[in-house]
Amino acid sequence: MRDLLSPFVAERGTAILDGGLATELERRGLDLADPLWSARALLDRPALVELVHRDYLAAGADVITTVTYQATVPGLLARGLTEADAVDLLRAGVTVARRARDAHRPEALVAASIGSYGAFLANGAEYRGGYGLSVDALAGWHRPRARVLEESGADLLAFETIPAREEIEAIVRVLDEADGPPAWISFSARDSVTIADGTPIGEAAALAAVSPRVLAVGVNCVAPELVSPLLRNLRAATDKPLVAYPNRGDVWDAVARGWIVRPAAADYATLAKEWRQLGARIIGGCCGTRPQDVRAIKRGLAPFPVAGNGA
Repeated sequence: MRDLLSPFVAERGTAILDGGLATELERRGLDLADPLWSARALLDRPALVELVHRDYLAAGADVITTVTYQATVPGLLARGLTEADAVDLLRAGVTVARRARDAHRPEALVAASIGSYGAFLANGAEYRGGYGLSVDALAGWHRPRARVLEESGADLLAFETIPAREEIEAIVRVLDEADGPPAWISFSARDSVTIADGTPIGEAAALAAVSPRVLAVGVNCVAPELVSPLLRNLRAATDKPLVAYPNRGDVWDAVARGWIVRPAAADYATLAKEWRQLGARIIGGCCGTRPQDVRAIKRGLAPFPVAGNGA
């Protein structure tokens, strides 16, 4: 499988990921009070999605993620779409991202975002796990969307905010059933040593890394201060590249469906250098982070000197 990250790793030791897509969509007027969350923009404001992708590319993102995190066929059927229209909308999420990429930074990569089953529930379960579903049931739920996005023209699949051991096993099963683009699997975490359902993060990494299609493993939508200890525990369990894209550090209120904002943002320029040293080869931001945070990451991860091999 082609190493898609190597050009970016050779330049600055890691690829720079975008930041919070939903954050920017909401800031520009999209109402996220919807079971589809940011995916609603594919129905209502696709041009705005493309604009946000362009802003992240301009900020320095080497990888942009699609707005399909919470777009699922069952969720779209519940909104009155036909199954064919739901599939077309999933593909449209990739098309919009590719169009922005091709126009503004052709060397960048497009990662098709695939949220956890908990994201579909829209009740905060992606931060808890414990769905009460078997590996078979979760594989059956993930399979249709994965098959569509595998053939959508995306460079990568991004399984995001995965909170539970059974869901990791299900994703690996689905990936190993077919050929397709490489994927990363990133977990939500309870603390610095366990993912959200209490599984040690080393075990979670080992389960995910078994698949030859898994390019990288890591964490997303965790507080910035948890990233370094989580990366240390991940590195002890796998030699695969690591991925880290924390949220701003705010606290999600699943009842009010909003973030409890903390006063100051993290120093992403400094933290990104530390995360790179700990093995992160994809570094960006999640909920609450913005293009200026991606610029800070890029500033902190200055290109290696031509004659050097970096840190």
